[in-house]
Amino acid sequence: QVQLAESGGGSVQAGGSLRVSCVASGNTATNACVAWFRQVPGKEREGVAATYVPGSWKRYVDSVKGRFTISQDVNKNTVYLQMNDLKPEDTAIYYCAAGAPRWREYCYTEQSQYTYWGQGTQVTVSS
Repeated sequence: QVQLAESGGGSVQAGGSLRVSCVASGNTATNACVAWFRQVPGKEREGVAATYVPGSWKRYVDSVKGRFTISQDVNKNTVYLQMNDLKPEDTAIYYCAAGAPRWREYCYTEQSQYTYWGQGTQVTVSS
């Protein structure tokens, strides 16, 4: 079992930055895909970014490319999502998720790939 805990959400004006963190605990000894998703009430959850831990593989949804960066600190069992140039449409609850890679180190933002989910952290961007 793996437990995930997000933190770092908050409120910011458009153009600002936030960094959200995802700390893993429990059985973290194996390699895994870790991804960030976001959801607005009444809408489907959307994949934002994914990475292979430990490793350098990363994938982003087109709407955040060039603005968001997913990174990891293996020693702290933590995956970060640095969000720059935030827009009102980035407002959502952000969730991190972890799961086994389907093949080698290739990780994507398909929800079905992920077994463990955090409780989420709210990010609000005002115009």
